[in-house]
Amino acid sequence: MRFSSCLAARIALAARIALAARIALAALLVPLLAHAHKASDAYLQLTEGADGVTLRVDVALRDLDTVLDLDRDADGKLTWREVKAAWPAIDKLVVERVRVAGCALAPQKRGLERRSDGAYAALWLHAPCKLASEPALAYSLMRDIDPTHRGILKFEPAAGDVQVRILDPTRAASAASEVPVAPSAGTTSFLQEGVHHIVTGYDHVLFLLCLLFPAVMRRTRAGWRPVERLGQAVWPVAGIVTAFTVAHSITLALAALKIASLPAWFIEPAIAATIIAAAFDNLKPIFGGHRLLITFLFGLIHGFGFAGVLGELDLPGAAFAWALFRFNLGLELGQLAIVFVAAAALYLGRHRRGYPRWVIGGGSLAAIAVGAVWLVERSADVSLLARL
Repeated sequence: MRFSSCLAARIALAARIALAARIALAALLVPLLAHAHKASDAYLQLTEGADGVTLRVDVALRDLDTVLDLDRDADGKLTWREVKAAWPAIDKLVVERVRVAGCALAPQKRGLERRSDGAYAALWLHAPCKLASEPALAYSLMRDIDPTHRGILKFEPAAGDVQVRILDPTRAASAASEVPVAPSAGTTSFLQEGVHHIVTGYDHVLFLLCLLFPAVMRRTRAGWRPVERLGQAVWPVAGIVTAFTVAHSITLALAALKIASLPAWFIEPAIAATIIAAAFDNLKPIFGGHRLLITFLFGLIHGFGFAGVLGELDLPGAAFAWALFRFNLGLELGQLAIVFVAAAALYLGRHRRGYPRWVIGGGSLAAIAVGAVWLVERSADVSLLARL
């Protein structure tokens, strides 16, 4: 009777662990599948000249398509005819969602810009006005569509140094409001943007998780065994974080400085492939004893993915160096926070009997599935799943 009770208790515990693992994996899959592509960014350049104020706004066509339905024939491709027909709607959207206090900006000219991550609509707005001593700008572009969207503003005053600000539309006033938002109230620093970039960079986070799943276990001939002491888990985690940090910092700097770069059509699928490879190694060792080296090499690829925010800005040397330092520091702080929380949770759960099966096995299979979806979507430029 006592034996039956113990057995029933163990079965119930295993069932609860299995259920919790399934719920956790499902919760992980939903946001990851919903954000398979690069975070949404727009680029703004505000210039004060003798004849007034000029504002250039570059918005990705893929983002405009989600708001204005540019692809009228729904064939998955945007033609020049479709973009040309949508210019009035694009003008209206930008004028309503981007405003400079005291200046009635009006569209001046239009164009298309090819950037590293695709085609952008470029719109120049002009007004014969003079900026206030502390210019204010209201920015709510993509506010209701994509909470991860950011505007990157480069401000060139008539006198003074070039300034760069990150505009967060979720902090701005309502788009219908006539009260402009001062840049200091509606912007985040590059350090905060670095944190935001890693936290919302679901592909980078998933890659790190794949590396962390087995960090609190030892692979033996008989299977996975939990580590006995905290130090045995700390060193593998520290090695993984260090290798990834050094690698992505190198290529982030090289790409942002335009010393070396790879196109987004290659980098985005390559990042998805690194997730699949790291997850598969958890199931069947393919890297042998070279996991840290592989982490470093894969980290080089991820660094190119981080560079998009800074790579498109043409900044003076000192301003660029300061922005790059803050952005990279934010990346590392965000990464450390993720690693600390994940590693602590994994360490506490390492003795659970279902850990190897549900966390390492189930988590890695889920990561392979997500990585495969991303790989197909990014390689073929299609959407296999509706954006949630």
